[in-house]
Amino acid sequence: MVATAFVNARLIDPEAGTDGTGTLVVERGRIRAQGAVAPPPGARIVDCAGLCLAPGIVDWGVKIGEPGERHRESFRSAGLAAAAGGVTTIIARPDTLPAIDTPETLEFVTRRAAEASPVAIRHMAALTRGREGREMTEIGFLRDAGALAFTDADHVTADARILARCLTYARGLGALVVGHPQEPALSRGAAATSGKFAALRGLPAVSAMAERIGLERDLALVEMTGARYHADQITTAAALPALRRAKAAGLDVSAGVSVHHVTLNEFDLGDYRTFFRLTPPLRAEDDRKAVVAALAEGLIEVLCSMHTPADEESKRLPFAEAAPGAVGLETLLPAALRLWHSGDLTLVQLFRALALNPARRLGLPVGRLAVGAPADLVLFDPDAPFVLDRFALRSKSRNTPFDGARMQGRVRATFVAGRQVFGEGLHA
Repeated sequence: MVATAFVNARLIDPEAGTDGTGTLVVERGRIRAQGAVAPPPGARIVDCAGLCLAPGIVDWGVKIGEPGERHRESFRSAGLAAAAGGVTTIIARPDTLPAIDTPETLEFVTRRAAEASPVAIRHMAALTRGREGREMTEIGFLRDAGALAFTDADHVTADARILARCLTYARGLGALVVGHPQEPALSRGAAATSGKFAALRGLPAVSAMAERIGLERDLALVEMTGARYHADQITTAAALPALRRAKAAGLDVSAGVSVHHVTLNEFDLGDYRTFFRLTPPLRAEDDRKAVVAALAEGLIEVLCSMHTPADEESKRLPFAEAAPGAVGLETLLPAALRLWHSGDLTLVQLFRALALNPARRLGLPVGRLAVGAPADLVLFDPDAPFVLDRFALRSKSRNTPFDGARMQGRVRATFVAGRQVFGEGLHA
């Protein structure tokens, strides 16, 4: 098989911590050399013309509508959107109809994803049956069937005794549990974060303390059981001290945040546009800044889209009644690049959070530019300006809060195991 050499590339290597011009050589689906190296004889030469070449994004927490809600998103449409967004590995949530809570369901979606998607799709499984918080799933069998982690997504297990049992069992297997840190009674029905703005708009709101209470409860149970734990979204300044204390105490915990919560704030709800109706709700600007700083520091390790497709009918409702969530597979990278353009994060820091850290936490070999790593790559122009048109998105659902927004950063090509799955105009 002929090798491919990407020359004149700005190589963003989050593992080595480097950002510089060089060459990357791909052969048989893997990276064979990178840096100040010469292309091997006979290699296909791709001139990147100074564009950025980085590890493909590992998007942790994507909702796909198969089974049960294929009209919102299918494996094929999600895969096409991911490829266009530079996402080479999707980590799918189990909040399907029915939930992914048995080995048979997991095997079905794994097979369907492999058949339909141009990018890799790996699955998390439900922590409790039906995501109802009453009875633990067969974690061992699900893990054997390929589940990377266990979560009930945005359904919080309110019964601490049941959650403790799940954590204890997961600890025995070394399985990762993903929690959604919210106090469920306080946050039920909330569409905004408590404060003057929500009160003026007449929106049902929840205090930022609901996130802190939920996280403190989960971390106490993690300390009791010794389990591995990941908080899917930390969005408030109030929750950060608890996360910091848990890490200082040596607990095996990590945390993520959605790109919407680090690039938008509660004032974006002003026109009652339901594309901004998210779970958890958008926060105050002080919270956004605190979470961005935590992301830059590495206290929060993962940046993701929390891609949640919703059809037009479920969004064309009064704000508080509309379905929460936004699509983000295709907008994750340009939205995240706002943090680079603002000077809050370097490209190396950005791709640690987008690719390296989620891959490491989930035990995947991707997210790196190291020799021998899978050649999952994204070639992008970080400065290319455009105005987002939601009707041009490849997702079946188009509920993006960035519709009509001026953005910078376009994906030019995406490669999975060295095979181009998106992009045109790359010539030898």
